Amino acid sequence: MFDFLEGYDVLGAFWMTVKLTALSAVGSLIWGTLLAAMRVSPVPLMRGFGTAYVNIVRNIPLTVIILFNSLGLAPIFGVTLGSDDFKIQGFRLAVLGFVVYTSAFVCEALRSGINTVPLGQAEAARAIGLNFTQTLRLIVLPQAFRSVIGPLANVLIALTKNTTVAAAIGVAEAAALMKTMIENEAQTLLIGAVFAFGFVVLTLPTGLLLGWLSKRLAVKR
Repeated sequence: MFDFLEGYDVLGAFWMTVKLTALSAVGSLIWGTLLAAMRVSPVPLMRGFGTAYVNIVRNIPLTVIILFNSLGLAPIFGVTLGSDDFKIQGFRLAVLGFVVYTSAFVCEALRSGINTVPLGQAEAARAIGLNFTQTLRLIVLPQAFRSVIGPLANVLIALTKNTTVAAAIGVAEAAALMKTMIENEAQTLLIGAVFAFGFVVLTLPTGLLLGWLSKRLAVKR
């Protein structure tokens, strides 16, 4: 029944999806945390930048961002991200696009978590001499992260599915291979079922694990 899989590196394609997701998730978490810090910063310029970035990026389709990275950054602005190899360059530009896009959603999830931390804790921190950065790093963000594990899990699952957009710029991940197989083989329904199952295998355990962590690490009020 599954003879049509012979000659295709399905596991390799899903491994590419995993690498795209993992690197993009780490980058999005770092940049999204910095954006969230900007959005609650007492400095108006930083607040304005964070607000403008989130509102603009969230309203741009991901496909547009990925295509701009591929067709704009490298050919027009000469941004190669340290490699002249087309495949490596495409992979890195795809990760950059996912980070730019997903970090806006990470920021909003974290900002909602920051808003759940009682204001009195920040005031107490200032009373004992902690500055804004220390208060955010030592008191606010640890509690905020614990309260938004669930929403961040949803962002990670969405990111995993969004990696299919990388096929538009030639990154050989699962969606690109599925397209090739559909064009070459007659088993369209089976091919779709195989790749759908593959994405369920990637996302379902992640959702269950992070959902369990969300309940386990929930901040008691």
